[in-house]
Amino acid sequence: MISQAKGKYIPVAPRKIRAVARLIRGLDVPRAGALLRHLPKGAARPIEKVFRSAVTNATRGGAWTEEQLVISKIMTDQGPVMKRLRAASMGRGVIIRKKFSHLTIELDVKKGKATDGS
Repeated sequence: MISQAKGKYIPVAPRKIRAVARLIRGLDVPRAGALLRHLPKGAARPIEKVFRSAVTNATRGGAWTEEQLVISKIMTDQGPVMKRLRAASMGRGVIIRKKFSHLTIELDVKKGKATDGS
């Protein structure tokens, strides 16, 4: 693992984030970035923010470039659930569950590109 970034309390359900995460798992960084920018899903925006943070963490020291990196691990966990009541017929109330997600993205070097200078 070269770098890691975590996004906590993302106001999107984990099921929706996992659908986008499956698309970019294992891709190299330039390809995954292009896919996230042009994907017409609402969950792609918060994933892109965490992804950009992981890329910046990896390239900050100057040892690695974006072309050398690949997404090695992307995990989505469920966060807290806010419960709200919505009025229903006959004086009832229906519970609406607003789910949050925790996202972790880890980047690693492509196989055969490990030239860190040591």
